[in-house]
Amino acid sequence: MKQRIFGWISILFGIVLSLAALEVTAIAWMYLEDGRYTPAKDLFDRTQNTYVRDATKGSACRYVDTLFPHPYVAFVHHANPPCGLPWVNNVGLFGPDYPVLKPTDRYVVMLTGGSVASQLGQNAAPPAPRYLEEELNNKYVSPNGKPFLVLNGGDGAWKEPQPFILFALYASSVDAVAVLGGFNEHYFFWPGFSERLERPLSNFLDVNPFVADENFGDAAIGWVMGRIAGTLALNPILGRSHAAYMVVRGIEQAAKGKDIFKSTKKTTLNSIFHMPEEIQRNHKLAFDVQLGLYQKYVKATFAVARDNNVKAAYFIQPAPAIGKELTEEEKRLVGDLSYRDIYRNIVTGLMTLRDSGAPVFDLTQIFAGEKGTIYADHIHYARDGVNESLGNRIIAARMGEILAQTWGFQRKP
Repeated sequence: MKQRIFGWISILFGIVLSLAALEVTAIAWMYLEDGRYTPAKDLFDRTQNTYVRDATKGSACRYVDTLFPHPYVAFVHHANPPCGLPWVNNVGLFGPDYPVLKPTDRYVVMLTGGSVASQLGQNAAPPAPRYLEEELNNKYVSPNGKPFLVLNGGDGAWKEPQPFILFALYASSVDAVAVLGGFNEHYFFWPGFSERLERPLSNFLDVNPFVADENFGDAAIGWVMGRIAGTLALNPILGRSHAAYMVVRGIEQAAKGKDIFKSTKKTTLNSIFHMPEEIQRNHKLAFDVQLGLYQKYVKATFAVARDNNVKAAYFIQPAPAIGKELTEEEKRLVGDLSYRDIYRNIVTGLMTLRDSGAPVFDLTQIFAGEKGTIYADHIHYARDGVNESLGNRIIAARMGEILAQTWGFQRKP
């Protein structure tokens, strides 16, 4: 009996030593990668950008579990249990409900774009700051004398033409529209990119598994692997383990390696938005084609605004590769910056629209004088425990100034 107990103790001791060695190895590995010790909790946070993390915080749900298919803008969110978000409004976005008729007791501004626009409007659970709405109400008087209401019209991975389509759907319900974009669009300008700007990003496949076609099995594998990763991250013990983080990272990389865009079918998502090979091979021509498509939707936004007597403005968002001296912390968070020249050329192309009087504004230098940390990941801005954010406050203040000058707002005493 004693020998059996001693045997079990030896086995247990061996397992503990093996786990300890694995943990020490993982810590050393991450120390070499980061150049410093990084707590496991911070490492787990890296597996998702801040926008995705807001939607899944405190649960084992994945971001895709919060998404809902939309017939015109590809995907929005839902409020259905168990993974729905209770602050989702009547159109599947965050914040106040969208009106059918233009309200008479508010001056309504639609703020649309991608995830950065959504965070600027308010995408976290109330009472998170509504940055642009607060800025406008604190400093300016609206043209009708009523309080400003900023409708959140942005969502993660949105890009043109999604902001244009959303505005076209609700142009008769608002007084003004402000678009904040540029970063999500830039991915389509890389040399060799094979699809037109209009192709929806991967979230569309996540909420429309039929489109994934014969690769649905790969999508399902990615879904299961992602759920396992989320569960591990929430465990009170494994969530503090560097070795568990290495497992999660391996799972995430394996899931991302599943290419659900490839298909042997004649009609696919790729084929619908396919860029002809002769255009793909000519990098300058491909860039010009994508820029022309981008400009088309910006100009279309202004045209719809004119037809509906709605004020409009387009803002090109800042990006870590341009206009700011990054802190050491930001350098560890923002990722690859090799898109710098591509983004600059996009900005130049969009700013040519001003030659015809289009209200397009470049915000890429807005953080040039900021010495502290602004970015929390590749594009989103750092926030504290109550969602206060210097980056969002700076953007809101500058946009408020420009909108006041462009749209004729009076400044409060």
